[in-house]
Amino acid sequence: MLKLDFHPSGRHFLQIPGPSPVPDRILRAMSLPTIDHRGPEFGALGLELLAKVKKIFKTEHPVVIYPASGTGAWEAALANTMSPGDQVLMFETGHFATLWQKMALRLDLKPEFIGLPGYEGWRQGVQANMIQERLNNDPEHAIKAVCVVHNETSTGVTSDIAAVRKAIDATGHPALLIVDTISGLASADYRHDEWGVDVTVSGSQKGLMLPPGISFNALSPKAIQVSQHARLPKSFWAWDEILEANQRGYWPYTPSTNLLYGLNEALDMLLDEGIEHVLARHQRWAAGVRTAVEAWGLEIQCQDPTLYSPVLTGVVMPEGVDADEIRKIIYERFDLSLGMGLGKAKGKMFRIGHLGDCNDLTLIATLGGCEAGMKLAGVNLQSSGVTAALDYFAKNPLSTGTSER
Repeated sequence: MLKLDFHPSGRHFLQIPGPSPVPDRILRAMSLPTIDHRGPEFGALGLELLAKVKKIFKTEHPVVIYPASGTGAWEAALANTMSPGDQVLMFETGHFATLWQKMALRLDLKPEFIGLPGYEGWRQGVQANMIQERLNNDPEHAIKAVCVVHNETSTGVTSDIAAVRKAIDATGHPALLIVDTISGLASADYRHDEWGVDVTVSGSQKGLMLPPGISFNALSPKAIQVSQHARLPKSFWAWDEILEANQRGYWPYTPSTNLLYGLNEALDMLLDEGIEHVLARHQRWAAGVRTAVEAWGLEIQCQDPTLYSPVLTGVVMPEGVDADEIRKIIYERFDLSLGMGLGKAKGKMFRIGHLGDCNDLTLIATLGGCEAGMKLAGVNLQSSGVTAALDYFAKNPLSTGTSER
């Protein structure tokens, strides 16, 4: 058993799918002296980052920033748009979709949870046809919102949000589309305006490369209009006061000033590189990791290759092998943290994060730790995943935009 004061040499490999490692450049920005959050310097900072963050969500409309985790932004999205007893249609794709549904229950809403059955349902994405069928059977428009997860962090499945919007539109149903892209933003392609999303929920600790503590609601004009009549209790989360204060670069309460320094720096890093290049390198890293998993002869949690996540890869263990025991060996022997299987996937798989502040060698080392750990545990691997990934990265350089950091 490790001592609590155990500090091995070298840097810890944090390869969970968020919180992701924070670049030194962002840490340095966060270390600057705290300024008066009512003064002119802060107002200028607020206006600057509120304008830049829209580019990451690909929206021309307001993005609300909270000093909270992504869970807070879940609640904000519902509290600002719903009234007590409202029906919401939610799709089960994994652990985080399930937690969001439980929150809706606690907020005195009536969530209807649909999805494919059992553990296998957690290996697929949102089924837009099922949403369309359910809305077609709601002629009274009792359902007020459709809530889906874009990139399900617990499984490594990225759902087709444009298809969900198309399905809603095909029914002529007025329900809002509310999307969680907490782990997708700035790593997986996401288009708030183009895909017709009404409220997008996200957080700071994934593709934005920040510590936990900032979350977001990106809003459509329709969502803002609906919020004016929503009756769920809210104060801290209320959009109206925040949007009013944001016009001058301020917040109606004390913001997380130093995290906002970091956010501004992260936005500069992403925009200077070019968001399309950022997305391309995540796709490339994901493909390299999947090449390793296939070389090992193991299954990928996501069963639909068109929905593979560029953010993380779920690695399914052979029958009878406890994935948590594998993770424990890898952590204790190689100081490498991997994501655990959650909910229905507990013990069945582990998750490799490949997002944010990362590079080819980071992933090669990560795959080396995984491979060595599985061999130590007696898992029969067909061939070297490390060699396969090295070959993939060598043969598939990222050829557009700036070089990788």
